Amino acid sequence: MAFAYPDGHQALFGVDLTVRRGERVALLGPNGAGKTTLVLHLNGILGGGVGSVRVAGLPVTKPNLAEVRRRVGIVFQDPDDQLFMPTVREDVAFGPAAAGLRGAALEERVHTALDRVGMAEFADRPPHHLSFGQRRRVAVATVLAMEPEILVLDEPSSNLDPASRRELADILRSLDVTVLMVTHDLPYALELCERSVILSGGVIAADGPTGELLCDEDTMRAHRLELPFGFDPRSVVMGR
Repeated sequence: MAFAYPDGHQALFGVDLTVRRGERVALLGPNGAGKTTLVLHLNGILGGGVGSVRVAGLPVTKPNLAEVRRRVGIVFQDPDDQLFMPTVREDVAFGPAAAGLRGAALEERVHTALDRVGMAEFADRPPHHLSFGQRRRVAVATVLAMEPEILVLDEPSSNLDPASRRELADILRSLDVTVLMVTHDLPYALELCERSVILSGGVIAADGPTGELLCDEDTMRAHRLELPFGFDPRSVVMGR
């Protein structure tokens, strides 16, 4: 797939990427690599490029957008971009209600989504009264309430304190969905994703086991990826 914006800026030059069901894949790369552009093609927010995008066998085209958007849930970097209702409950209910769910079925869907992120007790709180980490978990719940098959997360660990970062990691590991995680947090990628893809200059520059990529100093340097000071991926014992 290739894509250029109306001003002529070419963001993607030919991306060929397959994410298999049940995988957790980290999408890595420097700023300006095309990561956000790629992600916005996954549920049709952007379109019109050269090539095709398919989700669970469905082409991401106008007739299929409603079903594709049900299957692909995107959690944006800033939770306040997704939370706009007076209470947490109403935010989480918004998507399923818009899709036609009503009554006890809607209540059960909301409770289940909030329970999965550990936020059920906050259902009647205004989102703006919550901490940033709590708001991010509610943003994840708004997507889970649509029962997606694929969860796309844009910088999920950004601005989180260590405890909130760990809590979110525990939640993500517990979910039975395919995950594509856009992140600059390389230790988080190693912790959560067995596979990583490096997008650089609008093309896939590398694709392989996360630990191997992070230990490849030449590849890391070539694509402006740097590990935190003192962090050695070879010293990490991976857990599921």
